[in-house]
Amino acid sequence: MKKDINNRYINPLFLVLGVAMLIMAGASLFFNIYLFLGEMVVAVISISAVVISIVRLKRYLVNVMTDGLTTINDPDNRIINSVALPAVVIGTDNEIVLYNEAFKNDLCNGESPVGNNIAEYLSNKNPDTMYQDNGVDTFHNGKWYIVFAVRNSTGAAVYFADDNTYKENSDEYIESRPVVAIIAFDNSEELERETEEGMASLITVSVEKVIVKWVSSTTGFYKKLSGGRYLVVMEERYIKKFIGEKFKILEEIREIKISDRMNATISIGVGRGGCTFKENELWARQALEMALGRGGDQAAVKKAETYKFFGGVSKGIEKRDKVRTRVIAATLTEHINNSSNVLIMGHRYSDLDAVGSAIGMWSAVVKGLHHNAYIVINKQQTLARALVTSFEKAGFESIFKSESEALDLLDDHSLVIIVDTHSPNFLESKALYERSKRIVVIDHHRMMVNHIDNSLVFYHEPYASSASEMVAELVQYLGDGSLSRLESEALLAGIMLDTKNFVLRTGVRTFEAAAYLRSNGADTVEVKRLFSNSIDTYKVKYKLVSDAEIYNFCAIACAEENIPDIRIASAQAADELLGIENVKASFVMYKTGKTVNISARSLGDLNVQVIMEALGGGGHQTMAACQLEDTTMDEAREKLVSIIDELDIKKQVNSEKQS
Repeated sequence: MKKDINNRYINPLFLVLGVAMLIMAGASLFFNIYLFLGEMVVAVISISAVVISIVRLKRYLVNVMTDGLTTINDPDNRIINSVALPAVVIGTDNEIVLYNEAFKNDLCNGESPVGNNIAEYLSNKNPDTMYQDNGVDTFHNGKWYIVFAVRNSTGAAVYFADDNTYKENSDEYIESRPVVAIIAFDNSEELERETEEGMASLITVSVEKVIVKWVSSTTGFYKKLSGGRYLVVMEERYIKKFIGEKFKILEEIREIKISDRMNATISIGVGRGGCTFKENELWARQALEMALGRGGDQAAVKKAETYKFFGGVSKGIEKRDKVRTRVIAATLTEHINNSSNVLIMGHRYSDLDAVGSAIGMWSAVVKGLHHNAYIVINKQQTLARALVTSFEKAGFESIFKSESEALDLLDDHSLVIIVDTHSPNFLESKALYERSKRIVVIDHHRMMVNHIDNSLVFYHEPYASSASEMVAELVQYLGDGSLSRLESEALLAGIMLDTKNFVLRTGVRTFEAAAYLRSNGADTVEVKRLFSNSIDTYKVKYKLVSDAEIYNFCAIACAEENIPDIRIASAQAADELLGIENVKASFVMYKTGKTVNISARSLGDLNVQVIMEALGGGGHQTMAACQLEDTTMDEAREKLVSIIDELDIKKQVNSEKQS
């Protein structure tokens, strides 16, 4: 703090006032003895305080003058007034005892700083940092300085090197770095297919007007590319602004109607922080692929190896081409034919979709392409035990292999096909993945940042209802007629699980796949039996439902510990909770060891994938999950509620109702 002598120490003028108080106290003796005694006590205390302060003042002045004279006589500091930099000499108590004109004018507005503490001129208020080899940055009186200090026996000499020009140039360099963005009009194909040519052109122009307005708010430019894409180049300062606004352009585009059931949407991939334009453009393309792989209608910002996502609140529109399926099937056939054997696996705690799609691929490889194939599964942890049991009873017990058995079968020419996941952290056998040299991925979940990136074939369709639907299409090109009734029922069970009996994420091709499986003998009654629960699981499910609470349109249920089949019960309870009025999303929490698991569901009004990703998980817009390690149920619930508040779920629902 500033050590202004007149403010810090009582001025001797107060001594005169103290004497006056004594005289007044004496006069009051003739009127009231108690008033006299009270005034006398106050007067004596005041005079004593003034005397003590004067003594301290004299002692302080002696110390300051002694330090100042000693420092001034130091040969290292005699030239302080000849130094061009602002400089001061401080005493042992960090008090300024000497300064030059540059310091007085630049940092003190022409006033004397003698007696002030040097910490007043440091941004971090810590004088010890001045003695570092590189000094310390400080901002004072509207300018940046680097402060250096040299100690001596009586204090130190402190120098303020003007760093303002460098800082301004450095900030301007960072703010003006080029950023590359690529924008994709998500609905361009649907627009051409579902509207008249004149209306399609009008909607396209409306979308472009919003993009032009967005780019015009910067010093950048845009270039229209083919296929409904736009290249944008702007400065870093503007992308920071757009990130702060959470890319409001996504909402503006969403207000453009294409039809009664469809609004226009765009996806944006941004590459920033690269060393060259080429690197930023590469990152922008990768970010756009990530945004599209997550369902579109969002912005993905990539900087080095990190991603940030914005938007992604609308439902995905089915956007798939069977030509790609045929190409994937042809490529997959070639890789299978060049393999010694095929090992197929899904994710940990495999469900009907993971096991069903694995069985479908096994059938296509074995019966259609006549190669050896096996399914890698942990029978103790699978949630599709009924399906596995039905195949074992039918005589196919040998097709299921444990992790250790699969590792024994693995060689350099083995092909590992991963279904219903694309994350290496969720695999049934991570060891099998890490040791295999030839990998194929078939998945429908929205793209995660940490995804398998070394596959021979990465067949990813976020618009598909399930991995079973994708496999049902593939097998028609890998060897039509290779599916028996049992395999068809396995695939149909997977589709029914992920669509909640054809309610969620269903498109035309979902029903085409189901019709194909039905034509191959799939019995819907037998499929329904695969979903049967024990009476204990049924009771647990409805206890979770009855104990749930509603918070901002979200149903939250917490399960007790050590409940059998809790994974099945929690997933089904999350589905049941969506049937409650005004519930837009449901979250069921349960513990396994020290880990809290959360199953999240929605009907599409809210994107539960975004909520689960904020907690380290992932999934789909309507079905997601996460695992919180080393945490309690109360802590996990608190984190979930904070994310719901942070994303302002209540506001999202109300705006959805108004629209």
